[in-house]
Amino acid sequence: MSTRARRRPAALTPDSHTFPTRRYDLVKEFVLALVGVVVLTLGLAIVFGSPDERAISLQDWAKAAPNDVVATAAAELSGDSGTAGYGPPYNDASEGQKLLGIPLQKWAGVTYPIDAANDFVINPLKAVQGGDPALGLALNVWAKASADRQATWSGNYLNALGNAENDPANVAQGDYGPVPALSTAYERLAATGGLEQLISQNSFYGGDPTRRLLLLADGTYLEDQARARSLGGDQWGMMNETGNYPGQPWLWLYTFWYQVPPFSTSDNADALVWGLMMLLSLALLLLPFIPGLRDIPKVIPIHRLIWRDWYRQEREAVGTRPPPPSDATIET
Repeated sequence: MSTRARRRPAALTPDSHTFPTRRYDLVKEFVLALVGVVVLTLGLAIVFGSPDERAISLQDWAKAAPNDVVATAAAELSGDSGTAGYGPPYNDASEGQKLLGIPLQKWAGVTYPIDAANDFVINPLKAVQGGDPALGLALNVWAKASADRQATWSGNYLNALGNAENDPANVAQGDYGPVPALSTAYERLAATGGLEQLISQNSFYGGDPTRRLLLLADGTYLEDQARARSLGGDQWGMMNETGNYPGQPWLWLYTFWYQVPPFSTSDNADALVWGLMMLLSLALLLLPFIPGLRDIPKVIPIHRLIWRDWYRQEREAVGTRPPPPSDATIET
């Protein structure tokens, strides 16, 4: 009995010493690349860079928009400000952002407690009430009132300010208690520059800007300034830069989702975008293991375009190679 078996020839491994070579000056290439990148960066910064503006202080805010400071103080006292109703990590006013029904902020808990009315308004005013009998009287009346009474006063005054286009001088008479006196005293304190340090008493050197930024964000002035410089959330603001340097183009994908529904219209946009980016990052990490996606280079062979010289040389060399040995036949 005889059988015939087919034996495949062993793969030929080319000798690396036979590959074509050329001189390559690594230092020269590095210097040219460095100079090119520097020139390109400076040129783009000059053409597209935005003005290098200093940070907005609470004093700047009070001098530029005093009525906004008064309205913000009333909102902090009434609990209607953004910080007062934000939820974790500042307070328990709301559950915060959710992802697929999971209350991520609530689970994280209150890690940076802020009582907006007291930390932002009442406590700073208490620190400067000496020598101002009218302010001392207003603080005393406020402290003796019940929480419901305080909410009624501040809510009434905040609504009255809205009807008067946030101009305290045009507010109609009403049941406001000491809130008008507290709010105007607060604006005067901010205009002197004294509020800057008082609002950050948890840090001796004022190195933690969290409270100052939250207070600024509770007003409208900061957002108006940001939108005037194309830094709004619906203006691709996350990618833009306020200094004389190009922005952060690598954030384009993260910022993109904020421009399209349902993210642009959702109260949970931050959590939804974060979840989507984590999913996309996981897909990129597992790309070599995902059928279909891992075959994209075969369907769109961009690598052949990049290495076209090598492939051309391979095709030309095929005709000069000796033919492979024929299949061996083994009889038993």
